[in-house]
Amino acid sequence: MIPGERPDRRLAPRPLPAHLTSAAGLWLSSRIALPFLKSASLPLSRVGQRLRALADEIAAFGRDEVAVALDAELARRAEAYLVGLEAYRRHPYRRPAAEPAVLWREGATRLLDHSPGGAGPAVLVVPSLVNRWHVLDLLPERSFLNHLAGHGLRPLVIDWGRPGAAEIGLDVEGCVDRLDRAFAAAAQAAGEPLGVLGYCMGGLFAVALALRRERQVRGLALLATPWDFHAERQAHARFLGLLGDCLPAPEPAAATMPVELVQSLFFLLDPFLAERKFVRFAGLDPSGAEARGFVALEDWINDGVPLPLAAARDCLCSWYGENQPGRGAWRVTGRPVSPQALRCPALVVIPGRDRIVPPASAEPLTAIPEAEVLRPPLGHVGMMSAARAPAMLWQPIGCWLRARLGAA
Repeated sequence: MIPGERPDRRLAPRPLPAHLTSAAGLWLSSRIALPFLKSASLPLSRVGQRLRALADEIAAFGRDEVAVALDAELARRAEAYLVGLEAYRRHPYRRPAAEPAVLWREGATRLLDHSPGGAGPAVLVVPSLVNRWHVLDLLPERSFLNHLAGHGLRPLVIDWGRPGAAEIGLDVEGCVDRLDRAFAAAAQAAGEPLGVLGYCMGGLFAVALALRRERQVRGLALLATPWDFHAERQAHARFLGLLGDCLPAPEPAAATMPVELVQSLFFLLDPFLAERKFVRFAGLDPSGAEARGFVALEDWINDGVPLPLAAARDCLCSWYGENQPGRGAWRVTGRPVSPQALRCPALVVIPGRDRIVPPASAEPLTAIPEAEVLRPPLGHVGMMSAARAPAMLWQPIGCWLRARLGAA
């Protein structure tokens, strides 16, 4: 979606068939399970204990009465879910049309100057390949990039863009090479030294870049960056590695991993999230700030881009399947990418409520010799979207960068 363009929300949330099916499955399974709850053989676990206690409560209250109440609640949730979806699709909010100035481009990748005056120490901001950079600039009144610019820094943002002909065959190493050339353009435009900030998988690229440019990087901030991909959800990570093995060779006819497939991987982390979100959204004042923030975030989530196929295979196979970063086996142009080898000050942000990058996955980055660590009680996306994020996180990040870059 081009900023200011009317987003096509008809198929949102993506993948819509999966979200609708999971919601219907949740409602139906709740009703079907009720008659069998008392007689079912439950595991000797905390969940099993809670289910046995629930079965006793249902029996005491009356099974028929509970069934009637459950039917009413399921009907209410189904109606609210559909009302929420329709309210989202019809909401008038649109992302502003203005875009930052473009300082450099290569293929689909652009370097954007997000500082209106073009002044202040520069910070190269590296987002993930998976989603657009707009989460860093979600709303005019709630923008991480605006916050940095408003506190004397000059954010220069990588926009990876929608893969085209120049991205056929672009793998992870090629992404780091391209990022290195963007760094050179940023240094030429803004002077040296630079700060570098990586968000999510952009943080892995940022570590590789900082090792190449260690004399020019004054400070490295890593936000919710995975490193040990087997630290918590090992089975899930290995499954993604197997999926990567199934991807075809990158050819012009099949040069990208489709958005729907990328979105499906996030769907698997919490299949019932959309049901909860849109049931809640149905109860919000559509003209209120909370509804506006919800719509801005959903538009970003649903406006994904496909991944270059070679890069997708590297991420799935080398990172998730083989856990190369976590094992110390990841190399770029033959050089090990090791956090322990970094010789620049680093700020490692590990959000405690992150379900996309579990805290244990990011923990190895605390081994960077000059690392400072922040552990905000925020989620992965909440770092950029939560109302309390500016005071809790953005302010400390801005202060840390200013101190490292010598800002007055």
